[in-house]
Amino acid sequence: MNLSEIIDGLNDKQHQSVTLDDAQNALILAGAGSGKTRVLTHRIVYLITQKNTHIDAILAVTFTNKAAKEMRERLELLLRRPIRSMWVGTFHGLAHRLLRAHPIEANLSTQFQILDQQDQFRIVKRLMRENQIDESKYPVRKIQWFINQQKDEGIRPTDIDAGYNYFVKQSVKVFELYEDHCKANELIDFAELLVRSYELLKNNAELLAHYQRRFEHILVDEFQDTNTIQYKWIKLLSSGKNQVFCVGDDDQSIYGWRGAKIENIQKLETDFNPIQTIRLEQNYRSTGNILGASNTLIANNSNRLEKSLWTDSGDGELIDVYEARTETDESDFVVSSIQKLLNEGTNPNECAILYRSNAQSRGFEEKLIKYNIPYIIYGGLRFFERAEIKDALCYLRLMESVTDNVAFERVVNFPTRGIGNATIEKVREFARDNSTTLFQAAIAISPSLPTRASNALIGFTQLIEQMCDEAKNLELSEKVSYLIKTSGLIDYYSNNKTDKAGSKKENLEELIAAAKQYTHDEDSEMNEVMGFVSLASLDSSGDTNAPEHQNVQLMTVHSAKGLEFPCVFLTGMEEDLFPSRQSKDEPHLIDEERRLCYVGMTRAMKKLTLSFAIRRFLHGQSLYADPSRFLGEIPNEYLNSIKQKFGATVHNYKDDDIFNQDIEPEGQGQLSIGVTVKHAKFGFGTVLNFEGEGDSTRIQIKFKKAGTKWLISSYANLEFV
Repeated sequence: MNLSEIIDGLNDKQHQSVTLDDAQNALILAGAGSGKTRVLTHRIVYLITQKNTHIDAILAVTFTNKAAKEMRERLELLLRRPIRSMWVGTFHGLAHRLLRAHPIEANLSTQFQILDQQDQFRIVKRLMRENQIDESKYPVRKIQWFINQQKDEGIRPTDIDAGYNYFVKQSVKVFELYEDHCKANELIDFAELLVRSYELLKNNAELLAHYQRRFEHILVDEFQDTNTIQYKWIKLLSSGKNQVFCVGDDDQSIYGWRGAKIENIQKLETDFNPIQTIRLEQNYRSTGNILGASNTLIANNSNRLEKSLWTDSGDGELIDVYEARTETDESDFVVSSIQKLLNEGTNPNECAILYRSNAQSRGFEEKLIKYNIPYIIYGGLRFFERAEIKDALCYLRLMESVTDNVAFERVVNFPTRGIGNATIEKVREFARDNSTTLFQAAIAISPSLPTRASNALIGFTQLIEQMCDEAKNLELSEKVSYLIKTSGLIDYYSNNKTDKAGSKKENLEELIAAAKQYTHDEDSEMNEVMGFVSLASLDSSGDTNAPEHQNVQLMTVHSAKGLEFPCVFLTGMEEDLFPSRQSKDEPHLIDEERRLCYVGMTRAMKKLTLSFAIRRFLHGQSLYADPSRFLGEIPNEYLNSIKQKFGATVHNYKDDDIFNQDIEPEGQGQLSIGVTVKHAKFGFGTVLNFEGEGDSTRIQIKFKKAGTKWLISSYANLEFV
């Protein structure tokens, strides 16, 4: 690939960033929609093809598995060859790779397992119960958050001086118990991946020097989202002779609540000197009015690395601002507006409803259901987080190593086989007292248990031994298929009456497909099974589900970061909601809320609508609200104010043959012959006849597809159109 191919289509600032001399570090201050991903991938291609940099000499860090996958695919497409050996991945994924390569130096066993958030919670909860720590005074979630917060700062229990703070004292106690438990059971949680890999390099001078020499170029995406330990990790790898190339935007730093430090991107100029800062300000996403409003809003934040987005695509429409009477009025307006867009030819997946709090979604969902508009809540439960998938993977882990205590505890009595909590506790006690695994403890104590418990425990250990023996020569996908059948999982979910749609059974079958599609890295320190299990664990560490096609997208503003939509409805623009009540007395929190609003606004490509309610029922209270201060910070020249009640033609999107009707969302009709009604199951129809009075009234209705039916008023729940 020649240079002209690499820089083709880049603007001046992108070109400058991609071809930057590697004699100094770089901060690419990339505004929303300015093409930062293109700059990152083309920079790597430039280094490899024009500077003869070996792919093994590049470390590229992203923040989500999705971004890492997309970057790898783009690079392989541009370079026209595989780049499997290149270190491209998330902080957690790369830290995991480092620990797998050097487990002994990191004081780990080669069999260590990754602990996800749910399993971490269960362990903390059990440790607290075993040590008589009152959950009512010290909630498990708070203790878990405390542990992870300390690790994000690179802090160990021995580093903490609790002073006279009793909550901190108890938290440190649990922290110590938890660390001992993880060490004894060869467990690594997500936060520990980073802390342990940092300590590995810091405490092994030769190893650190090796990686500093190896990684001639360190490229970091979304640098504004780094926390303390991630920043220290990058700084440690920077020798002064290799180049650190950081891409980020302090105006999109919105994760302070989970440890991200906006000051990290702001102190790059001092910690990584000499450094060159290049601003990417040309926006390829939004119209001029959206950018003008967004620029003016974010300018109210102090201590920012200033930039101003611009576009050459024209001003576009003004930003609609709707003043609703109530949250119901707001949802009526938003959904009616979406219906109007659909009638004009907009696809549902081109529309997004954004909100500050998940609690706001219900009203929009009800209206979307009422009008038969397809929608999806973005960021639902990820595939590898689903209970049935975790169950299957734990069987796979036990088949690989019976020393896996976490896997043992999860499936020892699932599907149910008569092994109660009292029996499991006896197994735990024996394992603790004799420094052995739960599996070996189960074998040892089985003869001493009552007959029923003994038989059940022996049955389980023999089942696992049988599965280990019979599956050892199978391919990965064959092992997965074998285990879900032999373990009883597929039968359990096939006969599970609560899973009427059969989705859990389908998910287990999808796991077989995932195993078939898994490509194992032959250079990995893990075998194929553990590589697949680790991939599944890391996949559940932060990414949200990708939006599905042909559905209106509903999501929090936080979830919307990195996405874009032609039409965006940014809702709930009220004081104490957006900005949140918790932030109102803290200037730095208000700044982050303003950045969050900026992120929400810059998701819009063509049409942006802001809405607020004068009165809102939220969290069990009906409250009067003031419009958000952020609305007042946007000049009127960019806004189109809407106050009147909105009406629209509502169309049943799922069925083009159904009636089109003008529906007033709050309207009430009278029962009479000829009136149009809507039924939740049968759709739209016309009243032909009725008899009786009140709730016992029988109504004859001719439906478009279901034909003519007699319904009883009290059960029909008809809507009059």
